[in-house]
Amino acid sequence: MFGGEYVQGTIFPAPNFNPVMDAQMLGGALQGFDCNKDMLIDILTQRSNAQRQMIAGAYQSMYGRDLITDLKEQLSSHFKEVMVGLMYPPPSYDAHELWHAMKGAGTDENCLIEILASRTNGEIFQMREAYCLRKKIHKHGTREEGYADPAMAAQDAVVLWEACQQKTGEHKTMLQMILCNKSYPQLWLVFQEFQNISGQDLVNAINDCYDGYFQELLVAIVRCVQDKATYFAYKLHRAIHDFGFHNKTVIRILIARSEIDLMTIRKRYKERFGKSLFHDIKNFASGHYEKALLAICAGDVEDY
Repeated sequence: MFGGEYVQGTIFPAPNFNPVMDAQMLGGALQGFDCNKDMLIDILTQRSNAQRQMIAGAYQSMYGRDLITDLKEQLSSHFKEVMVGLMYPPPSYDAHELWHAMKGAGTDENCLIEILASRTNGEIFQMREAYCLRKKIHKHGTREEGYADPAMAAQDAVVLWEACQQKTGEHKTMLQMILCNKSYPQLWLVFQEFQNISGQDLVNAINDCYDGYFQELLVAIVRCVQDKATYFAYKLHRAIHDFGFHNKTVIRILIARSEIDLMTIRKRYKERFGKSLFHDIKNFASGHYEKALLAICAGDVEDY
């Protein structure tokens, strides 16, 4: 991850962009009993998030209505979740997903772990601002940003090693402090030092020492530091194959990573699992829902 590899998304700003024309086309597509879903896909999956916000503004000015509200009223099921999800600014989308994960009787820990382990400090700050979630997520700490310090990395590696040996409440807190607060480049060095002093991979050490959601969160953080695209490829494969196509997870990852590293995630997915993400989505999804997911994936015929 810190070897300088260039990561790439699948959605880019559209050239010759005209938000007023797009808003007009969307207004036409959402009229009547049977809305034009192909038009919605063609416009919303082929514009960047910043462009979609401009379209929403033009739509509001033109029709005096909120585009997200109209999408919610006109669409249904998973297709609605995709189209509406595309319209949220990224921090609002994360906050929305966290809020849904935490509301009601059962908490969706997988969603919480995935978002909180993989987002940068800046992304978590904006997410907290978006839905005033300070009370719910401030306890996960603030991750440092910036340069790596080899001397500090060696010290932290020793602390991690002791924490995995001792397993006391105090050691658990120290382990959490390091993994949740240190910058990604710093953690990269810490993990290498840990390997040197212990002769063991940190994920294996964590799995040996801890269990439950604490263990899953720590492992997710380590995986994200090692290679975030591989982490998301693995999450997608599990969501598709182990959970009988877990729609919420697939939708969330595709939308959230579309402008960051989804093309790289697709590459990792094919390398790790043999079949392409495009192929697996085609196998499990159908109709306009399938078409929307594939458009976000920017899948090619040869991917099948």
